[in-house]
Amino acid sequence: MPYTATELMICCAARELEDGRTVAVGTGVPCAAAMLAQKTHAPNLVILFEAGGVAPQLPTMPVSVGDSTTFHRAAMATSMADVMQFCQRGMVDYTFLSGAQIDPYGNLNSTLIGGDYRQPKVRLPGSGGANDLASFCWRTLIVIKHDSKKFVPKLDFRTTPGYLDGPGCREAAGLPAGTGPYRVITDLCVMDFADDTRRMRVRSLHPGKTLDQVRAATGFELAVADAPGTTAAPTDAELALLRTEVDPGRYILGRAG
Repeated sequence: MPYTATELMICCAARELEDGRTVAVGTGVPCAAAMLAQKTHAPNLVILFEAGGVAPQLPTMPVSVGDSTTFHRAAMATSMADVMQFCQRGMVDYTFLSGAQIDPYGNLNSTLIGGDYRQPKVRLPGSGGANDLASFCWRTLIVIKHDSKKFVPKLDFRTTPGYLDGPGCREAAGLPAGTGPYRVITDLCVMDFADDTRRMRVRSLHPGKTLDQVRAATGFELAVADAPGTTAAPTDAELALLRTEVDPGRYILGRAG
């Protein structure tokens, strides 16, 4: 069955979420991935929303983190303060993030492009809860379009910490040991981070994509795993669930290009 780049990224993200784990999500692709995981291999996945919904039974795709559906038959209808406290206490396994820029160590910029903080060329929305989530959730999954303007050697502003400047830097900054970026999922490939350098490296190439394409769309030198595989294409069952149960209104899938 034919599929779009967005559908492939959602399926890749869903496969990373394990049964019985906890994941803090926003709306869009992260929520679609979590819903798909629940409907396939992870029925006991616990979803948390920044606005306070904990373990809802999502009837439809929410349009915001404060949408009433994010509290539908939830275990808790609490607050942002409580959800962030759960992260700080080490109770949240996964979170999803994105940004305008990402560097080799998985640091993210969602604050500004060009200029300085007071007079940027482009003012972006800022951190929201991204810094908190990336600082304290155990594993950060980054879903982002692969483009050399986004994958840069140095951020215009470091909004959200990845591995900062390399091995040991997160811990030196006071962040919990064992936390940090886990996967980077793009429309070209899936990447992880090498243990010895904490730099991004190619883990698998999407069907029909080449390493040359990935390198051309990256503004810094990428490492490559010893035996990079080919990303598994979405199955017919995954696509059917995505289109008929996860996002039948095509709030997310309708934007696929």
